[in-house]
Amino acid sequence: MRDRRHPDKIIAFVLAGGEGKRLNPLSAERCKPAVPFGARYRIVDFVLSNLINSGINSVYLLVQYKSQELIEHIRKAWVISPLLPSQFVTVVPPEMHKETLQFKGTADAVYQGLRLIESHQPDIVAVFGADHIYRMDINQMVLFHREHQADVTVAALPIPIEQASSFGIIGTDADGRICEFQEKPSAPKPMPSDPGRAYASMGNYLFNTEVLIEALREAHRLGETDFGRHVLPRLMASQRLYAYDFSTNEIPGIKPYEEVGYWRDVGTIDAYFGAHRDVMGENPRFDAFNPQWPIFSSNYQGPVARILGGEIENSLFGAACVIHKNTRIHNCMVRRETVIEEGAELEDCIIMDYVRIGRNARLRHVIIDRHNTIEPNTQLGYDREADNEKYVVSPGGIVVVPMGKINSFARDSRGRGPGYAE
Repeated sequence: MRDRRHPDKIIAFVLAGGEGKRLNPLSAERCKPAVPFGARYRIVDFVLSNLINSGINSVYLLVQYKSQELIEHIRKAWVISPLLPSQFVTVVPPEMHKETLQFKGTADAVYQGLRLIESHQPDIVAVFGADHIYRMDINQMVLFHREHQADVTVAALPIPIEQASSFGIIGTDADGRICEFQEKPSAPKPMPSDPGRAYASMGNYLFNTEVLIEALREAHRLGETDFGRHVLPRLMASQRLYAYDFSTNEIPGIKPYEEVGYWRDVGTIDAYFGAHRDVMGENPRFDAFNPQWPIFSSNYQGPVARILGGEIENSLFGAACVIHKNTRIHNCMVRRETVIEEGAELEDCIIMDYVRIGRNARLRHVIIDRHNTIEPNTQLGYDREADNEKYVVSPGGIVVVPMGKINSFARDSRGRGPGYAE
């Protein structure tokens, strides 16, 4: 590692253009990184928070698919310091060159930002995905990168060998040097230190700048577009590629009851729903409260939730909610400015922003996207056949109500005033 007086200069490219088809209908009107998560976050907030907490403050967010909601979130929530030119989170769309109107893959997305890399002249370029729920101190990965004199370092998650056929798998030697890439293999290569587990690629990379620039130019010449499929396997023959074991990453403030090395790909409705269960309860697997490694997000300035009565168990509430008397709310995530009217019963539900649940409605195993009104006496989650006729129902039985009209607000008191920023 360099002397503290001369630290590595690092810029980051966050790949946030994912369509997230398996998350439909939550991703029908927005890209996957913009999908709300928990009581106040968006999925993209986790990678951005990891970068900022790690002192990496020059961040380019590469967007593509239905990106406006994500762009608005970044504009409102992620202004770092306009006085310091090296501290920013800024959105970068495709360059719209004549030969392409979009990013063709992960490598092509960064290739289109080559001028940004050259203008900053960093020592290291971090290329990270925007689709996962986790905490990570990237400085520890940088230290590993330097100690091993790596040209490229890939973050690797140890997973049970029986699950490995669903992931991109990295084969390494005992020192962690990468010797093989396998895409969803039928016979995955186990970790040298643990035959019961394999290294899955997390899609997070550190590159020495000169190596990245040369590799991207060569990939463009060859028509290669993806890091995992094209660029990294080719570099393996000529450069030093290492796998960084994410399970060794230590985060300050983690409680004893939390899952070590927590990382979730919330790419399906059932995985997304399951990750919400992980942030709830007396001893959550992933505790959102950690002042030593905070998750940054919206600067929403509305008041706290107002709970007038009811039977409430193991539930989280966002700002400016109103929960009326005689309600029953068990194991639910309720986001900001939601109104739950008298007599409503909710069990195992995710209720997003600006939703009104009518009197005596009964919801079980339901996700309600933003700006919806659920009429009084509605029942969802009790008759799968009836639910399937109107809504998407996941293989795990989760009913998903898609986004409603964006000018519909549960608390109908918005006039011509400025309102509360998101």
